[in-house]
Amino acid sequence: MPRIAGIDIPENKKVNISLTYVYGIGRTNVDSILSIAEVDPDKRVKELSADELARLQKAVDAVRVEGDLRKEIRQNISRLKDIGSYRGIRHNRGLPVHGQRTRTNARTKRGKRVTIGALKKETMAKVDAAKKEKA
Repeated sequence: MPRIAGIDIPENKKVNISLTYVYGIGRTNVDSILSIAEVDPDKRVKELSADELARLQKAVDAVRVEGDLRKEIRQNISRLKDIGSYRGIRHNRGLPVHGQRTRTNARTKRGKRVTIGALKKETMAKVDAAKKEKA
């Protein structure tokens, strides 16, 4: 398997699809990377020559991907938290940041539903025990 930006990309897929396995390269910017590297997007990765792989690696190195991109995003989020902006507070609380509604949706961010109200004694004891564990 060829390695690009420290990631093994699959050999049996076309180049334009297999490059999306690298964090920071998506379907929209893969075309520009392939045009810079002058590689045919319809070729399979196993059909690429060593020269084409080197040009592809050089083109990907010019784009911010993987560790550098993750570090930058993490720094941006921590900056928002430090200055106390609305978005930073939402990140801290683990809630949606971009204005989505939370009354009915947002289950991915908020987690599994916890029923509040009339609970049986056994269920209430479990909920109390779980709260004590978190604290």
